Amino acid sequence: MGTNHVKKVCIVGASGKLGQYMVRHALERGYEVVGVCRERSVPKLASFEGRMTVIPGPTNDPDVIRQAVTGCDGVLTVLVPWGVQQYASSTAQAVLDHAPPGARLVFSCGWHITRDGKDTYSRTFRAAVRVAALLGKLVRAVEIDDQVEACRRVFASDTRWTVVRGSTLEEGESQGLPVWSRYVGDPVLASNLTRRVDFALFMVEALTDDSLVQEAPAIVGRRTPSALAHAGGPDERA
Repeated sequence: MGTNHVKKVCIVGASGKLGQYMVRHALERGYEVVGVCRERSVPKLASFEGRMTVIPGPTNDPDVIRQAVTGCDGVLTVLVPWGVQQYASSTAQAVLDHAPPGARLVFSCGWHITRDGKDTYSRTFRAAVRVAALLGKLVRAVEIDDQVEACRRVFASDTRWTVVRGSTLEEGESQGLPVWSRYVGDPVLASNLTRRVDFALFMVEALTDDSLVQEAPAIVGRRTPSALAHAGGPDERA
């Protein structure tokens, strides 16, 4: 773990399932938590009332993000590719522009994001991403290519970022901190399954893990068959 001291954390997209798990993990660590979510989603955070500050508003609004990240040591951002209005890239840019200098910035996305083109994807995976991107754009619901653009901007920045690339997610009790690799295609990731609560755990733990600065770890559940088959080695696999 890093030696920097995180005391105040902003969670951008706090009302979603992943966001709520991150709120819980952050509070358990004693962090002061500021959450950002759309105004209509504020009631989803009712169980945390009195324990966190909620800033209502679109997460791609620079003014909302500026207010929320003020004084924060870390910012956890869920990059959601809503609609066809460059929502994810606008959110990422707002965080990059307004987070305090030196803050730890941790972003979430899926395995389909590649930093340097060295990831290896199955035909089935590539086909599923293409279909999801096409259907999402047709119904104007999601814009997967914009999530790619959001991560491109993060990768190009000189901030203290981490982009956590999640596998297929499931609900369930925690299995512990997920294992990770630099590249999709590593056999340790073959199970392609992570508990959502543990994805959130990895995000929060990354705030104080200096080895993850400017890394894009692809994660998988610690108790999945592929992870257990490679137990005993380091989590990081080149």
